[in-house]
Amino acid sequence: MSDMTNTKSSLSSHDLVVRLCTSGIMIALSTVLSLVTIIKMPMGGSVTPVSMLPVCMIAIMYGTKWGLCTSFAYALVQLILDYAAAVSWGLSVPALIACFVFDYLLAFTMLGFAGVFRKHAVWGVPAGVALACVLRFICHVISGSTVFAVWMPDGWSSPLLYALAYNGLFMAPELFLTAGAAFAFSKVPAIRQKIAA
Repeated sequence: MSDMTNTKSSLSSHDLVVRLCTSGIMIALSTVLSLVTIIKMPMGGSVTPVSMLPVCMIAIMYGTKWGLCTSFAYALVQLILDYAAAVSWGLSVPALIACFVFDYLLAFTMLGFAGVFRKHAVWGVPAGVALACVLRFICHVISGSTVFAVWMPDGWSSPLLYALAYNGLFMAPELFLTAGAAFAFSKVPAIRQKIAA
């Protein structure tokens, strides 16, 4: 908390307002893009037109601390949007709480780590996005191999392998699309200037 306070105090009020407004716009854009699905998985998860990119770009432009706060806000929005569907799955209360924590709150907050390597030349942007996507994937796998293990289809001997395969089917395309798009956007002079700041 003190780090966030120090970050705020080191910014001018104008810069803080710009960051807050930009973050709000990017959360809204990520939310709209998340509603457009290219591939929708039967039990949650989808491939979208780079819905993670706007939130990742906040972390890339403003750093990991600011990115984690923004991505946590985005996680809350995703949870609110999917709350009714998640409740309808018939999970027990402890399983539902675990699903909320791992599939939403932790998974989407991980996108804030996209800014970890932002200062490391051209490879830093796609590497940071890849790290954020892998961390999100791990959260989904933890949930899939525990909470959703009861729904594992016949023929699978390991809940972990099933969770890896299921979540990999939508997270791998998401990773490549988002990392590629982030790399392209990082070449835009205005964004490049924010990264260098």
